[in-house]
Amino acid sequence: MVYSKPQPAQNSKVLIFGAGNFGSCLASHLGDSQHDVYMWAREENIVKHFNLHHRNPVYLVDHVFPSTITAVGPEMPDREFINNVDVLLFAIPTQFLRTTLQTLRPSLDLDNLPLLIFVNKGIEVGTNALTLEIIADTCGPEIAKAATFISGPSFAKEIVQRQPTSVSVASLTEEEAIKASTLFHQPHFRCYTGVDPIGIELSGALKNVYAIASGMSDGLGYQNNTRAMIITRGLSEMTCIGTAYGASPLTFLGLAGVGDLFLTCSSSNSRNYTVGYRLGQGEKLDVIMKTLGSVAEGVPTTKGVKKITEELGISAPIANSVYEVLFNGKDTRQAVRELMELPPSRELELPPTAGGPARRLLIKLGLTSKAEAMAETMHPSL
Repeated sequence: MVYSKPQPAQNSKVLIFGAGNFGSCLASHLGDSQHDVYMWAREENIVKHFNLHHRNPVYLVDHVFPSTITAVGPEMPDREFINNVDVLLFAIPTQFLRTTLQTLRPSLDLDNLPLLIFVNKGIEVGTNALTLEIIADTCGPEIAKAATFISGPSFAKEIVQRQPTSVSVASLTEEEAIKASTLFHQPHFRCYTGVDPIGIELSGALKNVYAIASGMSDGLGYQNNTRAMIITRGLSEMTCIGTAYGASPLTFLGLAGVGDLFLTCSSSNSRNYTVGYRLGQGEKLDVIMKTLGSVAEGVPTTKGVKKITEELGISAPIANSVYEVLFNGKDTRQAVRELMELPPSRELELPPTAGGPARRLLIKLGLTSKAEAMAETMHPSL
């Protein structure tokens, strides 16, 4: 079993990959907690501007960052640098994670492994892989089992304002989740640990699809009843998809599930909600994506969700309607009308194939006994 190196009692050295909205806010949080933070950016102008002014010229532009943060890049840090840090935190879009890890893998020493934390939320286009599987494919199963995932209702702007925030922290190796929780935990930033990274990942990815749906509803002028319906039925669809995949249904009742779903479906600060709202207002998707100014992971994730639901035999009419609007040009008002005209149905019903993808992933990680135990405990009719 591979574990990350012991963490210092204070002043951890943290390297964050990604200087976007969320990477920057986590850098600020950790820097303000007296850790030594290095924030990697692929844009040279961001690196120079940040080190000169302690401001990010693109994201959170009004925030002055702690002096404990140094921007690095655009070159990838070398092996010596990687082995001298205590933590590697990945805050880059899921679609770019595989190539980043492939580049980084030769620098990772299993006997001196930094704590690995992933905060991206999405499903890889083409493979339909979760981040856990991407890590296994690029870095091997031992590193994947040591990886930690953080998710929950956490807008970047409110984190840098030190507003009370709570997140879920999960890993297949509970000791790693505890290390990550200890690193982040502050009076204004509470962490709750768990051992269901598959559920955490699916929650973080799926809620973005339903945030698009909620934004579409608001953009069309529908109000509170409709939004409440989308959030509640969205949670039902998320739980059906996640449990059929092999996640614990309880995970979707936590911070990474209903907590993050409620937040992103209810605020214009959500990029995915904003995409949906502008679609509801009649804008074209290509125009929205060109002018959004940041990545809305829910758009590519919708493609992955479509394929996963088809593979699992899951009925997810809201997610399917979002797919039709995004990629088949369906009118948003027509999509809502067709949803409302569906016949009555059971609120939660799972197919006999419950748990298959997660079992296959656990076997890939060498956790055959855990996969067999899952097969014995999964029940298709929750």
